[in-house]
Amino acid sequence: MKRNVQIEIAGASYRMSSDADEAYLQRLADIVNERVEALGPKAARAATPAQLLAVVALGLAEDLDSLERRRGELEIKTREVVSSAIRRIDQRLLADAELAQQIEP
Repeated sequence: MKRNVQIEIAGASYRMSSDADEAYLQRLADIVNERVEALGPKAARAATPAQLLAVVALGLAEDLDSLERRRGELEIKTREVVSSAIRRIDQRLLADAELAQQIEP
């Protein structure tokens, strides 16, 4: 169910209609505000709020891109490890079957 939520980002208040939990939206706004604050007071004086938010958005996009690349690398590595384990299990099962045939009359 959509409800009106008000959050503050970089000193500006935003009212939005969302079905997301208000606490969750506030946590996301807090992340953005932390990034804006990390730019420092000099940046806050020299740049417009839109410029600050653009810099923060680019930083968050860069983080997302890096995490997606890392996830892709981990996915490939996981597939390799699982495939290797399956090959070893198959080899062991085949060896056990051959041994069982040799033992049985």
